Amino acid sequence: MSKDSPTIHQPFRAFRIHNDAGVIRAGIESIMLDQLTQGEVVIEAHYSSVNYKDALAGSGQGKILKQYPLVGGIDVAGVVVESKDEQFDVGDKVLVTGCGLSETYDGGYAEYVRTPSHCVIPLPQGLTLQQAMVMGTPALTAALALHRMEQNGQSPAQGPIAITGGSGGVGQLAIDLFSRRGYEVVAVSGKEALHPHLLKLGATRVIPPTALMTKQRPLEKAVWGGAVDTIGGELLAELCRTTREWGNIASIGLAGGHELNTTVMPFILRGVSILGISSTNCPCELRRKLWQRLGEELRPANLDLIAVEPITLEQLGEIFQQLLNGKSRGRIVVTIKGA
Repeated sequence: MSKDSPTIHQPFRAFRIHNDAGVIRAGIESIMLDQLTQGEVVIEAHYSSVNYKDALAGSGQGKILKQYPLVGGIDVAGVVVESKDEQFDVGDKVLVTGCGLSETYDGGYAEYVRTPSHCVIPLPQGLTLQQAMVMGTPALTAALALHRMEQNGQSPAQGPIAITGGSGGVGQLAIDLFSRRGYEVVAVSGKEALHPHLLKLGATRVIPPTALMTKQRPLEKAVWGGAVDTIGGELLAELCRTTREWGNIASIGLAGGHELNTTVMPFILRGVSILGISSTNCPCELRRKLWQRLGEELRPANLDLIAVEPITLEQLGEIFQQLLNGKSRGRIVVTIKGA
C-alpha cells in the first residue's frame, strides 16, 4: 500500500457539532473522509478522551469552535492508515492533543481523523494508546507547566507547590507529575470526598480553596514555593500575594474568572513570576519532547487511579452534562475502535 493512496471509501461514525442559526446541536452522524478538514495524515482512531473544553463545545455552552460543522474531541490516539508526510508510515501508532482539533480542524470523536502532520506525535515507548488518552491534553498541560517553571528556576527546595483545582484532570496529573519530581504538593480542592484520592496521587495534604484566602493585602505571608493554578480569578490573585521569593505560578485555567486583581508588589518585591500555559499552541518540537518525557521519567505513576470507566461515542452527551455539573471524577477515555 502506498503511503498516499486513498484507503477509506466507506462511511464511518463521527460525533459532529453544528451551528444552526445560533443553535448548537451535536450527535453521531455517518460521514465520509472527504467531509473532514484537510491534513496530511489519516488516523484510525482507537481512543479519545473527554475534556472540559469538549463538554463546552459539544453542549454549546462555550464558544470553542471557530467554524462549523466540525467533529468534536480535542484528543485522539490511533494508528496511521494514510500519510503524505515521510515522517509517518502506515501502521505507526500516534496521538494528537489539542493543536486545533475541534476548533479549526475536525477532532478525535470519529472512527477516522485527518489532521495536519505537524500535530501528530509518535506514541512514546512505554505507553499504550489507551494510556495516552487517559493522559491526553491535561498531561501535556501539566508537563508544560513543570517544564516552564523549572526552566525559570523552580526547584523542590523553594517550598511546597499549591495545585488548585486538584480534583480536575490537569490537577490530578499535575499532583502526580510534581510529586514524582520531588516537590511537596499541596492539593487545593473543594470536593472533600475526593481528598483521600488526591493524597493517593501524591499530595502531602489537601486543603479547601477557602484555606487560601487572606485579608488580601498587596503582600501576605509567603507560603508557597510556587503554584499550578487551574482556576484563575481571586485564587490566582491570592497565590500571587503568598508565593515566596522567586517562585513561579503556572496559570492554566479561568473557571474562577478571567480577571486578575492584584498589584505589582509580588513581582517587583519578591520576584514572583506568572507563566502562561497554553498547550493548544505549544511549539511542535517542545510538544514532542514533553510527550517523550511523559513516556519516560515523567510517566504518571497513578494512571489506574486517575482513569474511570471508558465510554462510547454514544454516551458523550450524557457525560458532557455530568462534567459541566461538576459530577465527574478522573479522566474519561472514549473507546472508538471496537466499541
